[in-house]
Amino acid sequence: MPPTKKTPARRARTAADALPAGKPATINDIARLAGVSKKTVSRIINHSPLVRPDTREKVEALMREVGYSPDPMARGLAFRRSFLIGMVYDNPTAQFIVNMQYGALDALRGSGFELVVHPCDSRNPDYIEGVRRFVQQQKLHGVMLVPRVSEDDALARMLEDIGCRYVRIAAVALDRPERMVVTHDRDGAAEAADYLQMLGHTDIALITGPSHYRSAIERTAGCVEALRRRGVEVPKSRIVEAGYTFESGIAAAEKLLSGRKRPTAIFCGNDEMAAGVYRVAMRAGIQVPRELSIVGYDDSPLASRLWPPLTSVRRDTRDTGRVAAAMLVHPDQDGAARPLASVRPHLIVRDSCQPPGM
Repeated sequence: MPPTKKTPARRARTAADALPAGKPATINDIARLAGVSKKTVSRIINHSPLVRPDTREKVEALMREVGYSPDPMARGLAFRRSFLIGMVYDNPTAQFIVNMQYGALDALRGSGFELVVHPCDSRNPDYIEGVRRFVQQQKLHGVMLVPRVSEDDALARMLEDIGCRYVRIAAVALDRPERMVVTHDRDGAAEAADYLQMLGHTDIALITGPSHYRSAIERTAGCVEALRRRGVEVPKSRIVEAGYTFESGIAAAEKLLSGRKRPTAIFCGNDEMAAGVYRVAMRAGIQVPRELSIVGYDDSPLASRLWPPLTSVRRDTRDTGRVAAAMLVHPDQDGAARPLASVRPHLIVRDSCQPPGM
């Protein structure tokens, strides 16, 4: 009886079997077999941080299996942009900018990205062209726009026209959710106003930021509207516009505190201006908080260094910078709509306020 022939075992199909016989694998083959885009494969080849670890592991294993060696064209695809995040700002408050940078660096640490900054003067008629040159010369991956430049729609349109991703930090939503970090300045000012009224203050003055700043508009409206809801009207004579600087706070405080009838409390649009009020009060012999209560905004390190320590609305500037930079490094969420990013303010009560007449 003839021996029975054994049927050979079926060999497991490998990725190499799906390739054309006798031809080396291409980047297109790797993308097709891995089920990812060609751009994703190129990012992995160039060690980009913009790839999820599980995707990177799968694609690298596939390239090893088929013996894929990237060609120069494939390696060049990922370098149309650098691994640089830009921060564009026009803001007179140095500590605010420093804290924003710290937050951005927190988000970029270990990501492979670096931060570059571009201070500018938005009053200059060609400042937008200067930002364009900055973005194109550095081949930026994306840009953080810090108030006040974040409020400029013309700047945002320019960045969109040249294909540069950006995130705007602003008091209210001015753009699509994936392009915004909202700081809700109106709510923070309202909390400060409620606090002063609950202490018993009815003669409350405001020192605001520049009227063309959206943050100043929102903080002023938040304070005035909250007081109105509590039955307290703020006359126009009690609202003085300043420039978000220490010196402008001094000038505004001199106007408010030089009359016969002084306000019992002043809400300042930022801590720098509040420090200016402290200076004027000290020179005039006005005791804080016994004769004058003061509230600031930002809760910068300055707030806790003044004496008495300043009650201030905390908007976590460092966290704001961290959120904005993270949105640029990780812009996609598997195609899902990104919810609006928010950093909520809240009042930090210290020793600069008390009920009037105590």
